[in-house]
Amino acid sequence: MAFDQVDQRAVQAIRALSIDMVEKANSGHPGLPMGAAPMAYVLWSRFMRVNPDQPGWVNRDRFILSAGHGSALLYSLLHLFGFDVSTDDLKAFRQWGSKTPGHPEYGHTPGVDATTGPLGQGVAMAVGMAMAERFLAARYNRPGYDLFDHYTYVLAGDGDMMEGVAAEAASLAGHLGLNRLIVLYDSNDVSLDGPTSWSFTESVSDRFRAYGWNVLRVEDGNDLASIEAAIAKARQEQERPTLIEVKTIIGYGAPTKQGTKNAHGEPLGAEEAEKAKQFYGWTYPPFEVPDDVRQRFREFADAGRAAYRAWQTRFAAYQEAFADLARELHDALAGRVSVDWSNVLPTFEGSVATRDAFGKAINAVAPHVPTLLGGSADLSGSNKTILQNEDQFQKGSYHGRNFFYGVREHAMGAILNGLALHGGVIPFAGTFLVFSDYLRPALRLSALMKQPVLHVFTHDSIAVGEDGPTHEPVEHLTSLRAIPGLRVLRPADANETAWAVRFALTHRDQPVALILTRQKLPVLAELQGHEADFDRGAYIAFQHGDGMALALLASGSELQLALEAGKRLASEGVAVRVINCPSLDVFDEQDAAYREQVLPAGLRKRLAVEMAHPMSWYKYVGLDGVVLGIDRFGASAPGNVVVREYGFTVDHVLDEARKLLSAKA
Repeated sequence: MAFDQVDQRAVQAIRALSIDMVEKANSGHPGLPMGAAPMAYVLWSRFMRVNPDQPGWVNRDRFILSAGHGSALLYSLLHLFGFDVSTDDLKAFRQWGSKTPGHPEYGHTPGVDATTGPLGQGVAMAVGMAMAERFLAARYNRPGYDLFDHYTYVLAGDGDMMEGVAAEAASLAGHLGLNRLIVLYDSNDVSLDGPTSWSFTESVSDRFRAYGWNVLRVEDGNDLASIEAAIAKARQEQERPTLIEVKTIIGYGAPTKQGTKNAHGEPLGAEEAEKAKQFYGWTYPPFEVPDDVRQRFREFADAGRAAYRAWQTRFAAYQEAFADLARELHDALAGRVSVDWSNVLPTFEGSVATRDAFGKAINAVAPHVPTLLGGSADLSGSNKTILQNEDQFQKGSYHGRNFFYGVREHAMGAILNGLALHGGVIPFAGTFLVFSDYLRPALRLSALMKQPVLHVFTHDSIAVGEDGPTHEPVEHLTSLRAIPGLRVLRPADANETAWAVRFALTHRDQPVALILTRQKLPVLAELQGHEADFDRGAYIAFQHGDGMALALLASGSELQLALEAGKRLASEGVAVRVINCPSLDVFDEQDAAYREQVLPAGLRKRLAVEMAHPMSWYKYVGLDGVVLGIDRFGASAPGNVVVREYGFTVDHVLDEARKLLSAKA
């Protein structure tokens, strides 16, 4: 069906609303919406399958605005399509408490499928969504019952294409043949500093072809018919994801700013905005949209509602035909984990590395959670993230539950977010703790979006040994604990590691980072019976008398040192308590009464022991306390030697404790 004058005016409506939002806020990025409005309109009007009344419909098409600074474009679309984004919401763009923040935020604005703004992240999250769709389709679709057959669309800009995270993810997407992933590349040759020719002259198209993508090109970003033909052709592709490079003009229609950096990240100004609208032939007051345009968008929304009803009918028939699978899928979509933990989780004796304990625990749980998906950034043997007796997720084998990300930590973190955002799956993946820096931006977004991703970080301290300071984390625990909403768990032995797996799979409202050892740790008898206390972040593992003379605090592998030192002090008559702190974040969430019970305000002499930067601990030891930590990089030598030379021995802990005890209050 040919595009008519109403379609053309609908494009101008998107542009005008975007200009109005930025002008009213006196803040924002008008250039992308003005240039990309035609491709966004064609996609949403002719291809996107969404229901504004059910924005969480699992088989909806996803739209990721990876170039999140162009948020006014997305808010205009959501408003016109009938999502719960009103004209007043548009007028409150970038204001306190509004539904229309500066960059799109998942869970804040109905219809926003991912939080974007840090460039490249949206591309990578979309890869995760496309992977989730393929896995769920492989597991649950049956002939005549295609419950999962949606597309994942991305609108990305030149900045996205420069970011390494997008390159990592695109490489993996090409390898996996994710044909239901389509990226619209808003290629306007301008970035915030100026022309992209100053820094970016590669052929993006050739690069994506080398990744194994189908690559198409639209020469005129205002040619609705050519854009439609390109998207239709992309949807016919059966073997590869598709990149459609659409040549556009940033700030299209603004007489002095179009095609320049001045249209990127600042309001046009009243005069320039008015001239742009005159160029569009747009004569309506700010935020006004004519009835015929609104009616056209209502028709699109009605088509989405009809698609949703048809899917509901299909799912009802599926429930009749495949009752067991339907029940399993229903639980998966609801995020329910039904495990008899007391009988499923393994228990341990002797000495076990917590990374090994994790591998055994996750494999014990996996048969009971069929949508639990594991992975690693080329370290699965070290991270112990392989799910035994499960296939690899590969092209032609999308039912596999073992994901191999290659040496792509940053993309892995963002893809995990995309998997979780899609819904229906529970993703986890691992790397070394020291490499958490590589995926930190994705970790931050994980926490911001409250996505229940399980991050597994092994090789957690200077005990790594011979690999030396490049592989020995020092500042990483502190930096992870500083991310709001990321729960960091550092279990002290193998049994606590099993409890940590249970915690992560039952607390599904935030991401969790497990911090695990390479070296073996003794299974500690003192921790038995404290499974419920583990869930509160910290608890008293040993106490002599009232425990009010000295507190020894530790996490992870150092708890054994604190326990041994505490017992020796107790034999000398010291009223000591040893506090196990597997998660400072979770402990902070407890009520004041519990925190006082574990760490009384009147107990002023406190010594924290952790083979990491001491910054995390000062709020817990107070002005009279001491932290035995590390404020310099590690060294290359056998792990036990490095640990000893850095002072992490029972004797050194005792020396520090006795100095603290003898100090004047």
